[in-house]
Amino acid sequence: MCYNPKESCFLYARAAVRLQKSAGLDSMDLRQGETMTRIVFMGTPDFSMPTLQAVAQRYPIAGVVTQPDRPAGRGKRIVAPPVKETALALGLPVYQPTSLRTPEAEQRLAEWQPDLILVAAFGQILQAAILDLPPHGCLNVHASLLPRYRGAAPISAAILNGESTTGVTIMRMDEGMDTGPILAQASCPITADDTTGTLTATLADLGAHLLVDTLPSWLGGELAAQPQDHEQATYCRPLTKEDGRLDWTQPAEFLGRQIRACNPWPGAFTTWQGRRLKILLARPHPGDPDNRPPGQVIALGSGIGVVTGAGLLELAEVQLAGKNAMDAQQLARGQRDFVGGILDR
Repeated sequence: MCYNPKESCFLYARAAVRLQKSAGLDSMDLRQGETMTRIVFMGTPDFSMPTLQAVAQRYPIAGVVTQPDRPAGRGKRIVAPPVKETALALGLPVYQPTSLRTPEAEQRLAEWQPDLILVAAFGQILQAAILDLPPHGCLNVHASLLPRYRGAAPISAAILNGESTTGVTIMRMDEGMDTGPILAQASCPITADDTTGTLTATLADLGAHLLVDTLPSWLGGELAAQPQDHEQATYCRPLTKEDGRLDWTQPAEFLGRQIRACNPWPGAFTTWQGRRLKILLARPHPGDPDNRPPGQVIALGSGIGVVTGAGLLELAEVQLAGKNAMDAQQLARGQRDFVGGILDR
């Protein structure tokens, strides 16, 4: 199977078993079979929204489970999760438990009588009582090619580690962390300009397409989930704010990946004259540091660079504390002692 949801790159997919139509089953019969399936959807961030929207066009959604509204931003204003806003726009009932490990949560889900539970970046691990509730199980859209990058931040981890390819996996959930058997996978290249933000959007669309193409064969009993090779598994932890701190003794190639992996959150940063300086966009530059110390800011032929432990990093877009984001050259023009200065780790 091949998908190109954004017409910007070719996305190559492979499924565990090809979708086959049963003898004598026409498209109208398939559509009627789909609409009889009651689905509960679980998700929280932007990554989840394309999947919810795609599934809602084909199947009845009995309810949507998402994380509670939480404070966000400098003003700590209470903000609803993106999935809640999407669900309400679709006219779907929304449930926001602080935990699913309560009798109340289990009863609420049971009242919805789901045939299938679909999960996309929900943010909680499901216990056995919920996993066993729907006859067709619980399926998860995971943003990596399992068994690689199990865990909470697979997109950032793939960029940081310099992977050239990543993808999405549709798996049947079990009680482990992303350890369940695989129904289908789809791959996508990671470009030199991809950030966690741009790649999340690409994989969200890819996962939605793959899931809706996989569901008919899964619900029809035509698809056999394949166990993961657990010996090949790798894991990634959630990012913290400190993961954005740049160490200028690291190579330029690594720092470039770190900046892209931390965009938009937690954001890559350093300090200059005691003030935080966010590095929003940067790229390795093919120049010679000439034995300058790591962290020193230098003028390049057409830009501003920083000496690293191996090579130069050209700064494209930066943001000094208390200022708007700007081109690095604009910052250098406004701060005359920026070039020649030392950025701290």
